[in-house]
Amino acid sequence: MSLLLNRRVLFSSIGSLPVAQRAVAGAPGASVSPAGNAYIDSRKVLLWESTRKEFRESLEGGALKVLIVPTGSTEQHNEHLAMIHDTASVMLVAQCAALQLYPQAMVATPVSVGISPHWMDRKGTLSLREETFLAVVYDTCESLATHGVKRILILNGHGGNVAPLQKKVGEFREKLGINVRFNSYWDAYSPDDVKKYMESGVAPGHAAEFETSFAMAAFPERIHWEGVDYEKAKPHLHIKDPASARQEEQFYKEAKLASTAKGEAMIGIAVNWVAERLRQMIAEG
Repeated sequence: MSLLLNRRVLFSSIGSLPVAQRAVAGAPGASVSPAGNAYIDSRKVLLWESTRKEFRESLEGGALKVLIVPTGSTEQHNEHLAMIHDTASVMLVAQCAALQLYPQAMVATPVSVGISPHWMDRKGTLSLREETFLAVVYDTCESLATHGVKRILILNGHGGNVAPLQKKVGEFREKLGINVRFNSYWDAYSPDDVKKYMESGVAPGHAAEFETSFAMAAFPERIHWEGVDYEKAKPHLHIKDPASARQEEQFYKEAKLASTAKGEAMIGIAVNWVAERLRQMIAEG
């Protein structure tokens, strides 16, 4: 199924957490079904928007085959992007991929604070200790396994979470006795994809061309260039590592290369790749 990204953005809330709900077909908040002849209410693939009756009947009736557990962050994204970017991005990819497989896939509540000690000299960043983060992810997976879920894809949207999750996913799988897999959504991108769509040659990067393009396509309301003057801001940033400061300024410049078209292309690749990953997991049994 081709991915047609409607630029209208809908929002639901988990407490104070904004989560992008995107249309992947012509109707806001809906998706073309795998059969291509019907529309699906996008809330149907969000665990927290479902009733216990809906979840129970879908799981026990055998329709629901796989759950996505999204992991992201709440952290600085330079001067212009919202701090929820990583969580909002992985949620968008997860929801759109789940809609492609409806009713076989569903998205669990995201882990919206990640492992970000490397950004703690940038104001606003929240960070969990590695053991805390991994415990939350494991407990979420254990909850789902307790209810009878047999397949879980931990889908990540934040670089600081990668190594700890890669190290632990095998242990999660063994302890829970179910099929637990891990990927970041940018695992979808081949070198050719990056070369074709990113002038900077960098993806995912941090608040640079890729992430700014993603936001332009998915949730432009989370981009705030107004009043941004990086040269004037630099004396107030107090970045401890000179190399990190230089890299951040380069990423800021690369963000100016972003476009909606680039974001739509990269989102489409990621959504289709994740949907195929879910199909593979279902086929594994």
